[in-house]
Amino acid sequence: MRRVWAVATNTIRQALRMKVAAIFIVLLLVLLPVMGYTASGDGTLKGRLQTFISYGLSLTGLLLSLLTIIASIYSVTSDIEHRQIYTVVTKPIRRYQLILGKLLGVIVLNVALLTLFSGIIYGVVVLLPRFAGASAEERVQIDNEFFTARASLVPPQIDVSKEVRELYAKLEANDQLEAAYPRSSREEILKYLTQRLRLERRAATIGQVLIWEFKNVRPSDPNNQSLFIRFKYDVSVTPPDEQVYGSWRIGDLRGWQTGTSVDTPVWPVLRKDPVRKFREIEVPATAVAKDGYLAVGFMNPTLNNTVVLFPVDDGLEVLYKADSFLANYVRAVLLILFRLVFLACLGVMAASFLSFPVAILFCLAVFVTGAASGGIIESFGYMSRNVGLVYQYTIQAVIQLLPQFDKMNPAQFLVPARLISWGLLGRVALGLLCLRAALVLVLGLIIFSFRELAKVVI
Repeated sequence: MRRVWAVATNTIRQALRMKVAAIFIVLLLVLLPVMGYTASGDGTLKGRLQTFISYGLSLTGLLLSLLTIIASIYSVTSDIEHRQIYTVVTKPIRRYQLILGKLLGVIVLNVALLTLFSGIIYGVVVLLPRFAGASAEERVQIDNEFFTARASLVPPQIDVSKEVRELYAKLEANDQLEAAYPRSSREEILKYLTQRLRLERRAATIGQVLIWEFKNVRPSDPNNQSLFIRFKYDVSVTPPDEQVYGSWRIGDLRGWQTGTSVDTPVWPVLRKDPVRKFREIEVPATAVAKDGYLAVGFMNPTLNNTVVLFPVDDGLEVLYKADSFLANYVRAVLLILFRLVFLACLGVMAASFLSFPVAILFCLAVFVTGAASGGIIESFGYMSRNVGLVYQYTIQAVIQLLPQFDKMNPAQFLVPARLISWGLLGRVALGLLCLRAALVLVLGLIIFSFRELAKVVI
């Protein structure tokens, strides 16, 4: 271990002497405070905080990712190119210890820099409301909608498979499939019918009631917190003012359904909201029953002259505080660190058999593909059937082996104040570190152990 640590400390000094490292560090030290002062967002304090933490963490993650790739590759290839490695491998140190030392040095440097810059971002975020002169109302808003970690519960998907099969068989028996869905495959038609029937189950005609039930709702402090029902309306006929009324009942509706009394209060809410825009209803967390049960009821009142629909994907969800902002922020920083550890393993693996420029291009290609993997996978879904088959049996397998960094972006959790659970963090650590990073590192150790570093010339 002493030999590995000696290589690691030398790698840290070598990385800090690089001009690109100094440039990246100075950029972050200058840009992060400036971004905190100039971030405007939508003009509100909440918007400023969301914009800064999104851009700040994204910039930090990007620059440290590039620095990790460059430092991990340069630490190995420069020793080989300048023949310094000959003085190392001739000493009582094994090749795997050299690679592990290089990797450890890059990781320690990443931990130090990530701690520094994430601390700056956190400090700016905490102090910004004070320097911005936030009002009492704004402080309440950011405490409920930004400085928190809200768990999200969405209604379970409705099983309409039986109805879909029956409707498909009816259309097929009446020879209506081609007329209704021209040039569509059976799978595409079934998918469309499933979406249509699910949406019908989430549509309320005038006077109709919809009820969503949730279990295992566990606010961290029910007596001093609020629940938020986040919803978005859609309508069959858009009203002239583009707004509709909604009559809500939130709480333990089991007593209302069965005609018995319950101890949990039910909160009635009558409000008017614009269509096709997200809105939130705030009620005390005491609306949750002691066994974690919560029901959300909606009635389309006679004041409306249209059918009200809740989109299947994002029509309604329940949000409640499950942890503190600081704990959630720490987990977000760990997501960035996991990415940096993988890139460090990838860099030393690439440097074990490639030259510096080729290794840089290889790692950048993996990094860019992983950062845009979600969009790449989705884009192939819009291609023709023949091209889709080619992609399915060639590129798809390769892309799915790569880490999907876009799904691990911490900003997508911190900006809407969504909880990053320890379970999610564990799954990311398992898939990214224990599987992909470990596999890449072992491959690099094997390649470097058999690599011919010099040829004997007679």
